[in-house]
Amino acid sequence: MTDDIRPRADIKANTWDFETLPLIKPTGFREYDARWWFGHPGSDKPSELNLYGVQALGLGLGTLIHELGVAPKIVTGHDFRSYSLSVKQALEVGLMQAGIEVHDIGLALSPMAYFAQFHLDIPAVAMVTASHNSNGWTGVKMGVERPLTFGPDEMSRLKEIVLNGEGRPRSGGGYVRAMGVDEAYVRDVSQETEPGKRLKVVAACGNGTAGAFAKRALDAMGVDVVELDCELDHTFPRYNPNPEDMAMLHALAEAVREHGADVGLAFDGDGDRCGVVDNEGEEIFADKVGLMLARDLSAEHPGATFVVDVKSTGLYAIDPVLKANGAETVYWKTGHSYIKRKSHELGALAGFEKSGHFFLQPPIGHGYDCGLTAARCVIEMLRRNPEKTMADLRRDLPVSYGSPTMSPACPDEVKYQVVDRIVADVSAMDSFAGRKITNVNTVNGVRFTLEDGAWGLIRASSNTPNLVVVVESPNSAEDVKTIFQGIKAELSRHPEVGAFDQEL
Repeated sequence: MTDDIRPRADIKANTWDFETLPLIKPTGFREYDARWWFGHPGSDKPSELNLYGVQALGLGLGTLIHELGVAPKIVTGHDFRSYSLSVKQALEVGLMQAGIEVHDIGLALSPMAYFAQFHLDIPAVAMVTASHNSNGWTGVKMGVERPLTFGPDEMSRLKEIVLNGEGRPRSGGGYVRAMGVDEAYVRDVSQETEPGKRLKVVAACGNGTAGAFAKRALDAMGVDVVELDCELDHTFPRYNPNPEDMAMLHALAEAVREHGADVGLAFDGDGDRCGVVDNEGEEIFADKVGLMLARDLSAEHPGATFVVDVKSTGLYAIDPVLKANGAETVYWKTGHSYIKRKSHELGALAGFEKSGHFFLQPPIGHGYDCGLTAARCVIEMLRRNPEKTMADLRRDLPVSYGSPTMSPACPDEVKYQVVDRIVADVSAMDSFAGRKITNVNTVNGVRFTLEDGAWGLIRASSNTPNLVVVVESPNSAEDVKTIFQGIKAELSRHPEVGAFDQEL
């Protein structure tokens, strides 16, 4: 790209400019990946990106790869949406224009693309996916240092290169269609599974990309698989493939009860997250699943360190089993890139996010987030505890009452400024919901802890035009509602935050 055709943000669809010039809305460059509204037939929401814009992104990414001094080779893959292949191919054109050798693994899960970096011995990755976002969204998850993905520094530099037209064409680009990575990935996630009790597992994929891989991997793990919405259908006819979506979890719970399954596993649109429903049809939030896994894994690996995000339960810090096993827990910034990087830096055994990202480090996994590796850990936990069901293991945890992750609307352009004001407001408070505030953690938004151990979190979403709100209390579900009402009152003081109609 040259300076006279720098990407623009004001181009409208169905025009000469849209078919001629690159369109990129700057807000699509997020903290640790990139996401834009690409649009789909029937939508009247303005497109934030066109294919020439994707090509400019590829040229910028390729330029950054050279700038960072890594070998000019990259793995590419795409998720199952009607437009993802086109987006990936436009990205590949830009990468090749920048002198990068592209190794295209085809339709893939994000963890399969990360695995390909190891399998093909290639340093960089660009996975085209909108993850769990609704149809019309697209995005790219990128990295140049396996098993890590970009953080704010790399994303800021990429944004600068692309929007300032600093992409530099070079010779040497090329294209390789890399076949057979899917078979190698399935073998990798399943080959170390411990033998044991034959389990019945319901696998829910929401008609997303995981439907092409989940049954194959779970079969190889030696379980009986009941498929739920595993047929590929990019219209997502029942619900978005999102293991935090209660519609998906309710459907999974119903199937678990119907089939008498030992556990239900839900996978998101690009397969890097896993949701869990126990044998009684009870949905278990992923931070509690992480605590169960931490108990199990720390018994096998005494003195282990775990990293969890600030949305996660406070039980990690006080759990008697983790203490007995000598485990240490570090609370860190929400975001798959942040938890992955912190786990790597600390040599942690695993990292857990409440959204369902599980980062299993060697010797269990490769360090990146993989829903099927998490599924294997759940299966192995059940096999190591044959006398207990998943519900029994859930009931063994200390009691706490938590909210789902809630997401009031707030525009991308102002959400961080709004959160900065909220952080200042809450940091100045002595009490909240009638109780003294004993701790304020501002590593990612603001997480305030009350004197009885209850806590609330307000932060900006890294991926969508929303804030994120989570509440937990050791006392009662009614106390969760009380704290939630206090947070709603605080948010109502900020007009940029949309109407928050959700009730608990």
